[in-house]
Amino acid sequence: MAKKSTAPKAKAKYSEETYAFWYESMVLMRKFEEKAGQLYGQQKIRGFCHLYIGQEACAAGAITALDKDDKWITAYRDHAHPLGLGTDPGAVMAELYGKATGTTKGKGGSMHIFDKERGFMGGHGIVGAQVPMGLGIGFAEKYRGTKNLCICHMGDGAVRQGAVHEALNLAMLYKTPVIFVIENNGYAMGTSVERTSNVTELYTIGEAYDMPSFPVDGMNVEAIHEAVAEAADRARRGDGPTLLEFRTYRYKGHSMSDPQKYRTREEVEEYKMRDPIEQVKKTILDNKILTEEKLAEIDKRVKQQVDDSVKFAEESPWPDGQKAFEDVYMQEDYPFVME
Repeated sequence: MAKKSTAPKAKAKYSEETYAFWYESMVLMRKFEEKAGQLYGQQKIRGFCHLYIGQEACAAGAITALDKDDKWITAYRDHAHPLGLGTDPGAVMAELYGKATGTTKGKGGSMHIFDKERGFMGGHGIVGAQVPMGLGIGFAEKYRGTKNLCICHMGDGAVRQGAVHEALNLAMLYKTPVIFVIENNGYAMGTSVERTSNVTELYTIGEAYDMPSFPVDGMNVEAIHEAVAEAADRARRGDGPTLLEFRTYRYKGHSMSDPQKYRTREEVEEYKMRDPIEQVKKTILDNKILTEEKLAEIDKRVKQQVDDSVKFAEESPWPDGQKAFEDVYMQEDYPFVME
């Protein structure tokens, strides 16, 4: 006879709609990326491919805390954020394939997903390069007089980049509406934080610039939501940026070519016991927010979405070679270039 779970009942803090969104959003991220990993092994997806599996709460929790006109920018582990924001999975998958129907017309691939309509200002392949860009996007919103902000995600390896510190300094100087997020999965590209820095509490780097800076449980979507909501309120009041360290964990390697010899299988399994999707599922069932049957329906719907995205990518055309010469400059009469 199976033992009953001895884990305490998880209390619901938010609405049924919020929990349903978190569950479906994170399941879509997870299943999409699992399929992407399979397709990479089949050489349907080429080049680099960095999976977000295990880190889904970092994107899903932030999405519910922000407004639709806020802007997003991240590094090259960038499939999950646009999926959570509502980008068509077919367009994301087509971009992974390099097809003309992809989010960047097949020109960017895995590391450069982009969706202007949803405020997703792209994944960026140069480590840390998106951080000063995120500052600039936030500054543009302040300059225009909006109440919008930019949330800027980076990995733990990026905090060694000088441009990151320059951006933190200017963000505080100009009281820019930016939320800087370190998605600390512990190993950067494959070397633990402890082996690369004397400072292992990464959120404390923001304190050098008098920036409000906090650690957050990156495996708990509720904790993410709460931290981002508080930071967003600060930014919209005109009080400037916040630095959040999401302490998360990726179950897969840095990229698909990573043998992952720098960590033990036992460590990975230990983190899986705190899986963000399972945490939300437990809260939903404990509080009778949704039934097992309803969750199964969501799982089925997500599976169909992922299957449809693969079909769309498979059937989409390759870009014409001539297209490489288009979109180099989007505006031919750009007014700020003088002869």
